[in-house]
Order: sequence, then structure tokens, then C-alpha cells
Amino acid sequence: MTTNAHAHHTTDTVEHTATDNHLNHAATGFDANGHAAHHDHERHHATGSVTTLEAHAGHGEHGGAHAGHGAGLPGGLQISQDGYTLDLDTTIAEPGRIDFRFRILGPDGSAVTEFDTIHDRELHLIVARRELTGFWHVHPRLESDGTWVIQLDLPEAGAYRVFTDIAPRALGRTVTLGADLAISGHYAPQPVPPVNRVTEVDGYEVTVDGELRAEGDLLTLTVRKDGEPVTDLQPYLAAFGHLVILRAGDLAYVHVHPNGEPGDGITPAGPEITFHTAVPGPGTYRLFLDFEHNEVVRTAAFTLTAPQPGHGRHH
Repeated sequence: MTTNAHAHHTTDTVEHTATDNHLNHAATGFDANGHAAHHDHERHHATGSVTTLEAHAGHGEHGGAHAGHGAGLPGGLQISQDGYTLDLDTTIAEPGRIDFRFRILGPDGSAVTEFDTIHDRELHLIVARRELTGFWHVHPRLESDGTWVIQLDLPEAGAYRVFTDIAPRALGRTVTLGADLAISGHYAPQPVPPVNRVTEVDGYEVTVDGELRAEGDLLTLTVRKDGEPVTDLQPYLAAFGHLVILRAGDLAYVHVHPNGEPGDGITPAGPEITFHTAVPGPGTYRLFLDFEHNEVVRTAAFTLTAPQPGHGRHH
């Protein structure tokens, strides 16, 4: 395999070849069964320190949720929090490939340039359609003036939400900021995909067991290919999996890293990836699992519901 990233087309997916600098993958076009279709990707180099922060909820860097909680609110609901502001160069764009640029402004109003690393990167950029039928997890590069830059390919008109997971060095912890992005053109809203606990992507079958609960619970995602368990998952951004959870209606955001970590001597490389997850409250949620196998990062998508605290289990 060469060091260049190549797109391998199937009927509904574009695979993303992973290298040491592979930083961009996307899952879009989910069908009625929650199957994920991937879109274009490219390599992005991020600057970074080697400092890691503890995650929220007391679970440490691996197994914690980067929910960006502040003043009791779920992550991603605010464009400004704890003195930091997500400043998009534009909030309206045309469909297709766009040169997406933004800054993180600090308490003094100037662009922040010093960030601690969260899972190998100084900033994780998540872009999602409002209906949760499209999802991108990418990593821009930071220019010297504090501007983050990346090429995004958003092929369809609609309403999108942009999230930034960051750990400003002066703040000393993670925060998730969110802002709206509109892609102009004729827009036909779609329903959130129906509840599903099994999905397929690029020949891989991924199942999810466990419940979403405000009080917290374990979710176990199991990866199989051709009916056989996958036991040689590869580390992606310092973990065997990354789970982003978004609530339909307000897009409350949770980014969870799994229990254990590659190389710790006790965490197997699949087929199971276990996350301790607490969601902001009741509702319908869309879950996006990133995992890497055979040098390709893929995204499996699910829809689950969370009950009112103390109520029975929802499937």
C-alpha cells in the first residue's frame, strides 16, 4: 500500500485509506437501515503538543466523555462558552467542496493558538446534518495566525451543525463549541433514521448492546466481517474506537472514548469495544462509531432512544 490515500468506491461507500497522517473521514447518506455511505477525504496535518487531559465524568483520557459541559448544559449547544468562541469565516456556503475556515477566540477576543492534545489532535471537527443523516469527523490544520483550515465536501443543501472539541491550554480542560452552517439550495428535510442495533458498512457488521441513560451505562459495540469477529482492530487516534452521540432535535453532543487503550496489556483489539456513556437526557440519539481495520477508517451509524431517568429500557 502506498502512503497516498485512495478512494475505493462501492455502491454506497467511499473507503478511507489510513496512514500515519490520515485525519479525515466521513459517513453520509445513511439509508433507512442506518447504513453509512462515505464521501471524499484527504490528508490534513495538525500541529500539536504531547499533553493529554483527563476527560470529563471521571473516566480518564480513555473511556471518558468529552461532552464540553458548562453551566450544566450538554456540549455543543453554545457558540461561546467559558470565555471561548467558535468564529466561522462564513455560515453560508454552496454545495460541494468548500474551503472551510474558522478561529477559536479567547477571552481577550484574539485567536487562540495554544491547545493541548485530545487523542492525538489539537482539534476534532465534527460536522453533522441537522437530521443526523450525514456525519463527518475531520481534523483541520492550524495556521500561524490562529485560523483553522480544511477542505470540506458537503454535496447537499441543508442545515448543518459544526462542533469543535478543543482543550485551550489556558483553560486546562476540554470544551465543545457548536455553530450552525447552511448549505444553500433546494432543501428536502429527511426524518432521523429509525432505531437500529445492527448496521453494515463496507462488508462489516457492527452491533450495539446496552442502553443510553442519563445516569450512565455501558455500551458494547461488536465488529464482525463475513460473520467472523474482528480481533485485530487498529488504533485510530489513540483508541480502538471513537463514539460521537448526537440527540435529535437539539444536537446535544457527547464524544466518548472506549474503556482501555491500545497497548495497555489488557484491552483486546476487538471484536468488542466498550464505552461508558451518559447522555444529557431522554430522547432519540444518533450514534457514530469510528473504527479502523486493514488501514481504513469506517463509520458505523445507529439510532437509539433514551428513556426518562428511572423509566424502563427502550430499544
